[in-house]
Amino acid sequence: MAYVLGYIYADGTLINADYIRGKYITITSVDKDSIKRLRAYLNSEHVIFTRKPTHTKGKLQYGLKVGSHKIYDDLLKLGLYPNKSLTISFPDVPQKYLADFVRGYFDGDGCIYFEKSTGTQGQKIIKRLRTIFTSGSKNYLVKMEENLKKIGLENGKIYKSQRAHQLVYPTKDSVTLFIRMYSNTGKNSFFMRKFNKFKEYFKSKSESIDIVEKIIKVHSYGHVVK
Repeated sequence: MAYVLGYIYADGTLINADYIRGKYITITSVDKDSIKRLRAYLNSEHVIFTRKPTHTKGKLQYGLKVGSHKIYDDLLKLGLYPNKSLTISFPDVPQKYLADFVRGYFDGDGCIYFEKSTGTQGQKIIKRLRTIFTSGSKNYLVKMEENLKKIGLENGKIYKSQRAHQLVYPTKDSVTLFIRMYSNTGKNSFFMRKFNKFKEYFKSKSESIDIVEKIIKVHSYGHVVK
């Protein structure tokens, strides 16, 4: 549920339909498997809807709309609001669940960036790794950075992009984040495409880190990390 909450904080929307006394939570993603996974976690049988892209280069979106006064009101207490992008605040997550919450938010509003250089034979070499969290609320990212310090991430920097704010971590912290997010997780418990981007970075390096290799091996075979 910490993972689900993180994902809702990233790609969820609260809708208060007073005219029909309805309260809804809508979660959307371009990755259908993510929506299926969240639906299973919520024990929901709601139909997954599709939404056409709003511009020519956009992607088809998949979504889940759940009506529940209780879930809606609980999310309000945790700091979520309708039209949350600029007002969102970081929730009080117990530290033992923090990595799960962050993994959920990362699957929704996080990305991995490779800084590359050109080798002697013209080949592209991955030089550095950057992990980025995005939010319309600078305060949310400030609190996230404070919380991530508790699990070993030390050098996060917040920047203002054209349309939002970004919390950026360098290579060392990105490796720590990978270990924190993907240790002790089960099969099909996160967005594999982003996991595989990390995996691409580690495979490009000559040196290996034992715990990283263990995590990659476990998830390559779909077993639970013990």
